[in-house]
Amino acid sequence: MLKIIKFLKPFTISVIIVIGLLFTQAMSDLALPEYMSDIVNTGISQGGIESSIPKVIRKSEFEKLMFFLSDEDKIKISSYYTLLDKNELSKDLYNKYVEDYPLLKKEALYKLKSIDESKLEETKLPMGKAMLVLYGITSGSLKEMNVEMPFEEGVDPFLMISNMTEEQLKEMINLINEKTKDIPESLIVQSSVVYLKNEYQKIGINTDNIQKNYIIMAGLKMIGVALIGLIASVTVGFISSRISAGLGKNMRKSIFEKVQSFSNIEFDKWGISSLITRTTNDTMQIQHIMVMLLRVIFYAPILGIGGVLKVLATDNSMAWIIVVALVSILIVVIGLFIFAVPKFKLVQKLVDKLNLVTRERLTGLLVIRAFNTEKHEEARFNRANRNLTKTNLFVNRTMATMFPLMMLIMNVITILIVWVGAHQIDSGIIQVGDMMAFIQYTMQIIMAFLMISMTSIMLPRASVAAGRIDEVLNVKPTILDPENPKQFDGNLKGNIKFKRVSFKYPDADKYVIKNISFEAKAGETTAFIGGTGSGKSTIVNLIPRFYDVTEGYITIDGIDIRDVTQHDLCDRIGYVSQKGILFTGTIASNLKHGKEHASEEEMKEAAKTAQALDFIMKKEKQFKEEIAQGGTNVSGGQKQRLSIARALIKKPDIYIFDDTFSALDFKTDAALRKALSKTTKESTVLIVAQRINTIMNADKIIVLDNGRIVGMGKHEELLKNCKVYKEIALSQLSKEELA
Repeated sequence: MLKIIKFLKPFTISVIIVIGLLFTQAMSDLALPEYMSDIVNTGISQGGIESSIPKVIRKSEFEKLMFFLSDEDKIKISSYYTLLDKNELSKDLYNKYVEDYPLLKKEALYKLKSIDESKLEETKLPMGKAMLVLYGITSGSLKEMNVEMPFEEGVDPFLMISNMTEEQLKEMINLINEKTKDIPESLIVQSSVVYLKNEYQKIGINTDNIQKNYIIMAGLKMIGVALIGLIASVTVGFISSRISAGLGKNMRKSIFEKVQSFSNIEFDKWGISSLITRTTNDTMQIQHIMVMLLRVIFYAPILGIGGVLKVLATDNSMAWIIVVALVSILIVVIGLFIFAVPKFKLVQKLVDKLNLVTRERLTGLLVIRAFNTEKHEEARFNRANRNLTKTNLFVNRTMATMFPLMMLIMNVITILIVWVGAHQIDSGIIQVGDMMAFIQYTMQIIMAFLMISMTSIMLPRASVAAGRIDEVLNVKPTILDPENPKQFDGNLKGNIKFKRVSFKYPDADKYVIKNISFEAKAGETTAFIGGTGSGKSTIVNLIPRFYDVTEGYITIDGIDIRDVTQHDLCDRIGYVSQKGILFTGTIASNLKHGKEHASEEEMKEAAKTAQALDFIMKKEKQFKEEIAQGGTNVSGGQKQRLSIARALIKKPDIYIFDDTFSALDFKTDAALRKALSKTTKESTVLIVAQRINTIMNADKIIVLDNGRIVGMGKHEELLKNCKVYKEIALSQLSKEELA
C-alpha cells in the first residue's frame, strides 16, 4: 500500500485537513461521556451544585465551619469571603443582595469573592471535610462514620466546642482527619453537597433552579459537541470521497499514459484484458481502501488512544478491564485472520478463473454450438463457479461470526464494569456517572479496535491491486525515444532501407526473421508474400517500431528510425492492420483519426479511393452515421475500407497495408488497387498479401520463407527464378491467368 503514497501528493493539504477533522471528531466523541458523567454526578446526584466551596453561607454556619479547620486553612478561607451585613451595606447593594438571598433581612451572610479556581481547589478538601463533620453533628450521623465526639446529650455541641481549649480543638481536628482520611475525595465532595443544598435552601436560594439550569447547560453543551462531531464526520466523508475519486482518476490517467508508451512486447507480456483490469478493477479497490483509510483506519487509533487516556483519567482501578477486553478481541481477530485471510487471497484467483472460463465461453459460443460441447463447457463453468461459491461461503461464514463474538465480548465487558463499578460505588470510590463514562470509553476503545480489524481484512486484496498497478507504472518500456532525437529532412519522401535486420521476441531462442536487407523507394510499391509464419507482418511492424530490431538497422531517408521520436516516425506513416479496427463514434470521427481537421471534401476523396464512398452515402446520416463498439454494425469489408480511407486521408510519405485486402472481394480489390496507384504514386507503399493478384503488379515483390528472403524482384522474374513464389502462384491461379 505504500506504493500509492506518491499519488496522494496533490491531496496533501486535503489529507492534513481530514486528519485535523478526525481529531476534532474524536475529541467530540470522547467528550460526550464526560458530559454525561457530569450530568449524572453533578446535575442529578449533587443537585447541580458543582463545588464543595459554598458561594454564600450564613455567618453562624461559617463560624461553625472554622472550628474544624486548621489555623492555616482558617486564615486562607476567611480571606476568600466577604461579610454581607445589612447594617454595613449601601441601600442599593442591600436591595440587590436581598433579592438574591432573602435571609439577609434576618441574618448576616458570607459571600465568596472572585477567586482564582486553582486557589479554591486547594481548599476544597478541607472545606468539604469540615462541612461533612458539621452535617454529621447536626444530623447525628457521625456514628455512621465511626467518629465518636465528646459531646454530652442535651447540650448544644457547638457551645461545647466554643468552650474547648486550643489543645482540645486540635485533638478533635486530628481525630476527624484520622477517621476521614480513607474516605475518597469524590465522596467527601458529594456528601458535603447535601449540607450545601440545605444551607442554600435556608438562605432562600432556589436549588431546583440551580439543578435545572445546570442540566440544561450541560445538555446544550453535549448537543453542541455532538453537532461539532457530526459536522466533522460529514466533512471528513465529503473530503475523503473527493480524495479517493481524485486518486482513482490520477491512477487511471497514469496507467493509461504509461500503456500508451508500451510496445507490442509489453502488450504481449500482460495481455489487453489484464491491463484493462488493472486500470479499472484494481484502481477501484484502491479507491475503496483509501476511503476506509481516511475515515476509519486514521480515526480508530485516535479514538482508541484517546479513550485509553480518558479511562485512566476517570479511574485507574478498573483499567485492567480494558486489558481483558483488548486481549479477548485480539484472540478472536487473530483466530479469524488465520482462517479467513488465506481464503481472501484464494477468492481473487478463483474470480480470475471464473472470468477466464466465462470469457472463453462467450467468445467461442458459435464454435461450442457447432461442435456440440455445451455440456462440457457447462461442467467447466459449474466447477469454477462452485469453487468460488464454496470459498466465498467459508469466508463469509467465518467473518459473520466476528460481529456476534465482538458483541458478546462488549456485553460481557459491560457486565464486568457494572459489577466491579457497583462495588466501588458502594465503597464510595467512584460515582455512578464515572461508571457510566467508563462503560462508554470502554465501548469506544473496543469499537476502535474492531474498526481496525474489520478494515484490515480489505488490505490484502487492496495490497495485491496496488502491486499490480505499481508493476505497470514502474515497467520501463523496451522502445524509447532517443535523448537527442534527429529530424527528418522535409525534402525527402520516405525511402526505406533494411540492412541485415534480424528479430526475435524477448526471451526467445529462435529468430522470427534473419538477415533481411532490401530497399523500398518512394513512388514504388514493395510487396511481401510467403507462407504463414514466414515473417511478413513482423517486417512491416518493425518500421513504425511496434518492435525494435534485434540486429541490424532500418533507415528512412538515411536516418536510423531509432534516432527519431516515435511521434515523428509515425507521423510519416499511414498504417492499416490486418484486422480493420474502428472506434466508437461516427464514420467521420474514425476518418479524422488520420487527420484531425479534415474537411468533408477530404473525407469524400479518401472514401472514394478506398471504395467506401458508395456505402457511406447510402447510410441515413452518411458521414455522421454511428459506429458501434468494435465496428460491429458494419461488415468486415466495409470496416477494412474505412481503415484504408483513414490512412489515405493522412496523405503520409509511407503506406503500410498489412494483409489489408484479404477481406475484400476480387472486384473491390482490383478497383481499390487501381485507385490507390494514382493516390500513392509519390509515396512508398508496402503491401503484405496472401493473394498473388493483389501484388502481381508491384514494383518489387519480396518472397519470404521461414524468416528469410528467398526471392526478390517483379512478378515475371519470380515466376522464373523463385520456386516458393511459383508454388504460391500456381496454388492460386492457373498458368493461363499467370501468363
